[in-house]
Amino acid sequence: MNFVRNRHSLIWALLGLWFGTVFLFWQYYQLQDGKGFASAAAKTANSVVNIYTLSNQSSPFANNTQSTITNLGSGVIISKDGYLLTNHHVIQGASEVIVSLNDQRQTQAKFIGTDPATDLAVLKISLEGLTPIKLGNSEQLNVGDQILAIGNPFGIGQTVTAGIISAKGRDSIGLNTYENFLQTDAAINPGNSGGALVDLSGRLVGISSAIYSSSGGSQGIGFATPVNDAMEIMRAIIKDGSVTRGYLGIQVQENNAQVAKALGLTTDEGLLVTAVTPHGPAAEADIRAGDILTSIEKQTNLSAHSAQRLVSNLTPGERVTITGIRGTQSYITKAKVERLPAMQAVR
Repeated sequence: MNFVRNRHSLIWALLGLWFGTVFLFWQYYQLQDGKGFASAAAKTANSVVNIYTLSNQSSPFANNTQSTITNLGSGVIISKDGYLLTNHHVIQGASEVIVSLNDQRQTQAKFIGTDPATDLAVLKISLEGLTPIKLGNSEQLNVGDQILAIGNPFGIGQTVTAGIISAKGRDSIGLNTYENFLQTDAAINPGNSGGALVDLSGRLVGISSAIYSSSGGSQGIGFATPVNDAMEIMRAIIKDGSVTRGYLGIQVQENNAQVAKALGLTTDEGLLVTAVTPHGPAAEADIRAGDILTSIEKQTNLSAHSAQRLVSNLTPGERVTITGIRGTQSYITKAKVERLPAMQAVR
C-alpha cells in the first residue's frame, strides 16, 4: 500500500516538475522574443529615414511658382558615404527631396537614378556620422520567419511593426513590371514605402514597396523587394545611372493540360507565346503568337516568371538560341537580344 502511494506521489512530483520546466521555457522564449524585437529595432532605427518630396507648382492666379510637399515615404541608409535605397514612386516627379534622419537632422538628397520596372530608386546624402544598415540575405529567408517593418506611415514618424514572411517569390501582382516580392503580414501603410524589412538580427532583408488593400490601409498583405534584388539594382544604378535589361518582345503564359486541351495543342509543356511585338527581336527571329517555347538558352522547365528573369539578365546584342514548336513541327531559331525599352514588359 505504501509502495503504491509513494509511486503516485513520485508520478505527481515528476509531472509537476515537467509542467514547471515547460512554463519556465515558455516564459524564457517569450522574453527572448521581446528582446529580439527591441534589439532589432534599436540596431536599425538610425538607418531608416523619412523622405519628404517637394514639387514646383505654378499658381493659376499669379505669376509665381510654389513648392509644396507632394509625397511622404521612407528610405534606408545603405553605405557610410550616404547612398540610400527607396521606392521610385516615393520620389517620382519631385523637384526636391528632403531626408530626415532619426537623430532629427535634415538634408537635401541628390538623385542618383531610378528603376521604374522594380519601383526602386537610389539617392545620396552628404552628412557625417551616418549609420548604414547591416545587409541580410533574402535567399536564406523562410516562410514563417519573423521580421520587422520600419518606416514612416502616414508621415507620423518612424514606426516599427512586427510580422512574419507570409510568402516568397510573389509575381503577377500587377504592381511592377518586374516582380519577385516577399509577402508579409507586418502592418505596412502609406508612407512605409521605401522603408526597411529587417530580420530579428537587425539585418535588412527587403525594401517595403506596397500594400494589397481595398481601403488604402493595412490588411495584413504587404510586399517588399528582396534585399538581394534591391542591391543588384542599386549597384547597377550607381555604376551606370540606370538598369540595363535584355528584351525579346514576347509575352508568354505557362502551358498545362487544361490550356493544351482548350487550344488543341500537341503538348502540355513549355511556354505558350500569347503576343509578339512587331519588329521586335522575337518577331525578327520568326517567333509567332501560338508557338510553344520549350527552351531558351538550353534552359528548360521554365515558368513565365523564371523566363522573365532569364531574358532580363541577357546582354543586349547577344544572340540566344530558342527552341519551339509550331503546330506539329519543332524548330530552333536565334534572336538578337535588345535593350528593354522604358516601362516595357521584362520578357
